[in-house]
Amino acid sequence: MSRIDTDIQPEQKPEKAEKNPAYLRQVRSLPCCICYHFDMVQTSPTTAHHVFHGRFSNRKTPDRMAIPLCDGHHQGDRDTSKLAIHRSKQEWAERYGEDHTYTAGTQDAVDGLI
Repeated sequence: MSRIDTDIQPEQKPEKAEKNPAYLRQVRSLPCCICYHFDMVQTSPTTAHHVFHGRFSNRKTPDRMAIPLCDGHHQGDRDTSKLAIHRSKQEWAERYGEDHTYTAGTQDAVDGLI
């Protein structure tokens, strides 16, 4: 008769991404990082985009990883004149680079605001 191992713990759910509403407010106060880096005119408000390029799960990244994108570069709902990351992830990455590459600069900018 085989012995059943009762010391094995059930798989735990991964922790949720850390939330930081104050940080997201600061991100939204910055100019769109794509408009800024590529000398474009920003014509819509800045939103906070949670990066996803290079991620290996469907879990949202922590708020501290968010970057500032105008609507045109983020969702493309109000401003359709630009390439929106949520409408064409691959093309966006080819044109502007992966979104997570703008995280460090965003963190530096926010830390300079505080």
